[in-house]
Amino acid sequence: MLLHFMLIANSLACSVLDAFCLSRYHFDRRQRVCILALLQVRCLNRVPARNIMKVTIPENIVLIANEASTDLARKVAGELNIPLTEMVKKQFQDGEMYHAFPAKMAGRDVIIIGSTHDDQSMQEMIDLVDGCHFWRADSVNVIIPYLGYSTMERAKPGSWEIPKGITRARQIFRAYPDFVGFIDLHSEAVLHAHSGNIHTKHIQTDSLIVDKIRETCKKDCVLVSPDYGRSKWVASLASQLNMPHTAADKDRFEMDRTMVQQVSSVVQGKTAIIFDDMIRTGGSIIQTAERCRQAGAKDVFIMATHLVLCGEARQRFQKAGIRKIMGSDTYPGVKSDDLLDIYSTAPLVAEKLIMQLRINTI
Repeated sequence: MLLHFMLIANSLACSVLDAFCLSRYHFDRRQRVCILALLQVRCLNRVPARNIMKVTIPENIVLIANEASTDLARKVAGELNIPLTEMVKKQFQDGEMYHAFPAKMAGRDVIIIGSTHDDQSMQEMIDLVDGCHFWRADSVNVIIPYLGYSTMERAKPGSWEIPKGITRARQIFRAYPDFVGFIDLHSEAVLHAHSGNIHTKHIQTDSLIVDKIRETCKKDCVLVSPDYGRSKWVASLASQLNMPHTAADKDRFEMDRTMVQQVSSVVQGKTAIIFDDMIRTGGSIIQTAERCRQAGAKDVFIMATHLVLCGEARQRFQKAGIRKIMGSDTYPGVKSDDLLDIYSTAPLVAEKLIMQLRINTI
């Protein structure tokens, strides 16, 4: 009789449906406890929990990347003193992409570096995670330098719009990586878009930002947030730098159009460093720069973690008299030039991976 109950338990899905299914059968208390225990084991076996005492040896690590983030992955590999494993890739005449691992993956600890700035990169990254599971990797650990659609983490009531920041994050989590680290998220809401069985981390680049500002601006500087939404973060950075800070008064009147009203006179006679998490079209940043000059700033620099710079954003900045934009290498393809001053997130990513995977660096 107990074997019959065990078979029933094994057939039930490990979800909310389990409780519903159990209610349809008339089991006594002892039988219910037995079945629920089996269901718990089944649930744990679906997504194997990582042994928290495990120490990862560098020789067992395989570091790969989607096409978009290969350059950053190569820098991370250098920081970890391990090779970057190049995927075998081909494109068929009908546009389909072929991927293959160049070596055995069973039992390996895999690190995947992959920005999801476009649909192709997103799908490739999910394919890599699923492929690692298919070939029985011991653990799959993902770093997402830039999460596409990250600003769309909410849907207005009655708009029927899709909050793609959340739905895209769920697609990643449904591939069941063991760990996902996101760099400088626009909103931490995406960290919780899973059922609690995936370890997530918001990798904040504050230390890199502080070091870059100290290197660039030695004195008479003030940090400026382009809106009140980012002012708390900017205030924290200013505190670490022992600098004054202020926020611009910004209103959004269309989906991608804003109007900056004014900036405090605290910028008068100082170099204003306008900081945001990302720059896309640059419209609000340029308006903030103009308001800073009107308020008496002697110079204006721009800084953001993710330099998307879509369309003619670069030309708009140059036309507005912006001499320097500082930012990280999280967004694919950005490099230092006469306008951009790029610093790498690779040392910070390597540091977080060493802590997360308990990599034996001795």
